[in-house]
Amino acid sequence: MRVAIACILERAGHINSAGGYLRDLTRKAARGEFGLGPMLMAAIRANTGGEKRSA
Repeated sequence: MRVAIACILERAGHINSAGGYLRDLTRKAARGEFGLGPMLMAAIRANTGGEKRSA
């Protein structure tokens, strides 16, 4: 839950209603349609400029 809230706060400038966004995520989680993985990956891409790194 804390990670999801941190991601919401990170995107606060792009989200009109943080409470509504969290409610929607909660509903999706209840239906098994939400996972933190994609949310974290989007946050990482946003913070790194979306560039891919090669090993």
